Formats: sequence, C-alpha cells, structure tokens
Amino acid sequence: MLHLNVWLTVKDPADVAKVRQLLSQAAGKSRAEPGCKRFEVYHSTADETKFLLNEHWESQEAIDGHRKGYAYTQIYQPQVLPLVTREGHPSHLVEPS
Repeated sequence: MLHLNVWLTVKDPADVAKVRQLLSQAAGKSRAEPGCKRFEVYHSTADETKFLLNEHWESQEAIDGHRKGYAYTQIYQPQVLPLVTREGHPSHLVEPS
C-alpha cells in the first residue's frame, strides 16, 4: 500500500471556492479508479487557502494509472495545479507499537 499526502495552497484567495469544487469532482472520480483504497480532500479550518489530499493506493501501478486518468489529466493537472502551490509527501503509515 502506498500513501500520499499532498498539501495544496491556493495562490489567490478568490479561487478557494473554485479549487474546492474542482477537488471535490476529482476526488469522486479518483475513488472509482482501480487500486484506489482511499482518496480524501481536507479543507483547513485554520487557513482557508490550504487543502490536504490523503490518498491510499494499492501499488505504484495504480498511482501511475491514476495519473493517466480523467481526474488527473482533465481536472487536477490543467485546472487545479495552475491555481495552487503543491507540496507532495509520499508517506509510510506509522503503526502503534
């Protein structure tokens, strides 16, 4: 299982509602993709310009497929990325000991 956490910061606060709507669309489509175990979008209550994407994928192949799919190529890449700065963090889940 691969985990991705991606922080997005909207460059212009006037675009927050648009980015929120686009991320909601992209999340719904991403959840239906093969190998997607979880795809959640969080909107910060401390800073309205910040969003967190929390993604869980079965494999690198599933992520590669996602990056060729509609949500990524038609919504995220062309419409969201120009409006935000992006900080990606591939992560490992820390299990309780």
